[in-house]
Amino acid sequence: MIEEAEVDILVNDLYELYGYDFSNYSRASLKRRIIRLCTLDKFPSFAEFRHRVRSDADYLKRFVEEITVTVTEMFRDPLFYKCLRAEVLTTLAAKPFIRIWHAGCSTGEEVFSMAILLKEAKLLHKSLIYATDLNPAALEKARNGIFPLAHMKQYSENYIESGGINDFSAYYTAQYGQVKFDEKLSEKMIFSIHNLVSDRSFNEFDLILCRNVLIYFDKPLQDRVFDLFDESLAQLGYLALGSKETLKFSMVKLKYKQLGKEKIWRKIG
Repeated sequence: MIEEAEVDILVNDLYELYGYDFSNYSRASLKRRIIRLCTLDKFPSFAEFRHRVRSDADYLKRFVEEITVTVTEMFRDPLFYKCLRAEVLTTLAAKPFIRIWHAGCSTGEEVFSMAILLKEAKLLHKSLIYATDLNPAALEKARNGIFPLAHMKQYSENYIESGGINDFSAYYTAQYGQVKFDEKLSEKMIFSIHNLVSDRSFNEFDLILCRNVLIYFDKPLQDRVFDLFDESLAQLGYLALGSKETLKFSMVKLKYKQLGKEKIWRKIG
């Protein structure tokens, strides 16, 4: 069993040696993922695991990928996407150009979901989606737009439940158990490494989505990230979070108004 103090030592190592700052990540989540990785890679002790992370650059890369990857799917929480279609995109349609930031985009399923929404709302031609993540391997998968064919049945059901009216399979080409999404969707995407812990704002956006990322952060880091989003969001822009996340306890909450029950807030102050 890995002790809390051992997790602290490893977090300190990562910052001292490589500049990776996991100090404000939720300890419970971090510990769970470290235990999972130790088990997967059959380390007999934490000391050997720590030595490998400290001394092997390739293994460090694997460690960062495993610790920072988030599970995602296309049109996850379909009612959330229904609200995006009906309330957010209809308002943003009046803008001459729409900038969207997917922060912590993971392997890109939700980025392609957004591109499909924009295409169906006839807004894709005047939109740009900035998709960022700390994890280079996840970002590369997102950039390629290639996903397992086995997932498409679930994604298609999510899509229809979100208000989609087209044949979902028209958006991709299937081959050898995988699908590749239409490049007309990815033409409007810019993928880039961005660390929510240490990097600053890089543009002004009309819509920022950061779903199921903040649950891995402690309260002080969540507040820092909310400040970053507030700084990056245009007046009357929208901020979208995951189903278990909220602005309710943040320092910026008074500047935002929630849209109904969905985890979408509009910047009004």
